[in-house]
Amino acid sequence: QVQLVESGGGFVQAGASLRLSCAASGRTFLTSGMGWFRQAPGKEREFVAAIPWRGSSTYYADSVKGRFTISKDNAKNTVYLQMNSLKPEDTAVYYCAADRISSSGSYYDEQRYKNWGQGTQVTVSS
Repeated sequence: QVQLVESGGGFVQAGASLRLSCAASGRTFLTSGMGWFRQAPGKEREFVAAIPWRGSSTYYADSVKGRFTISKDNAKNTVYLQMNSLKPEDTAVYYCAADRISSSGSYYDEQRYKNWGQGTQVTVSS
């Protein structure tokens, strides 16, 4: 199993920045990549960003492209989500997720991910 712990959420004004962190522990060698998803009240969970442990590829939802940056520290088994120019519509619970080496599907697909963190609240006021 892989355990994921998110941190860094909070309450900010529109236009501000936040950085989320997700520390993975346990059988991380079974994973090939990590993703961030979010769920706003009354809405379905949606993809935000993803990054494989190997290589330099990154994947973003159109709604956050140019504002959010996903990065990783392989030595720490940690991924980050730098969120700039935050908007009220970014308000949601943000979840970190880990896939499996055996996972199929694209990094955008929620079904790819097998382990999930507890979530961290991000609230952006106008």
